[in-house]
Amino acid sequence: MEQKIAVYRKEHFNAAHRLHNPALSDAENALLFGKCNYANYHGHNYELIVKVIGEVDPKTGYVIDLKVLSDLVKAHIIEKFDHKNLNLDTVEFKELNPTAENIAIVIYNILRPKLEKKYELKIVLYETERNYVEYPA
Repeated sequence: MEQKIAVYRKEHFNAAHRLHNPALSDAENALLFGKCNYANYHGHNYELIVKVIGEVDPKTGYVIDLKVLSDLVKAHIIEKFDHKNLNLDTVEFKELNPTAENIAIVIYNILRPKLEKKYELKIVLYETERNYVEYPA
């Protein structure tokens, strides 16, 4: 019987963004996105939780070495997005609206190929204390 367990790594990054759909008029964007559409952007203190699910390795007692996971997240996510304007400073959001949903999917897509296939991966991203997303659902 397989015995899977989840381990979590929590990280933090700060980033600015503007929610805007160029296919819509300025009035439609303002109505749809409200304050999040301000032309001069706005920022969030994002809390990122990376969940890895797998079986405990009998040799190490780990599912995955959390130091290795931390280094992976810092190198490929935090360094890329921390203290950046997501719309202006990142390739990922040049043409993709940086909603919390899209940010979580992008983070997942960056990390998934960097982990062994034996692991399941889930991303939880808090945009505020009360607003967060989870991918995959």
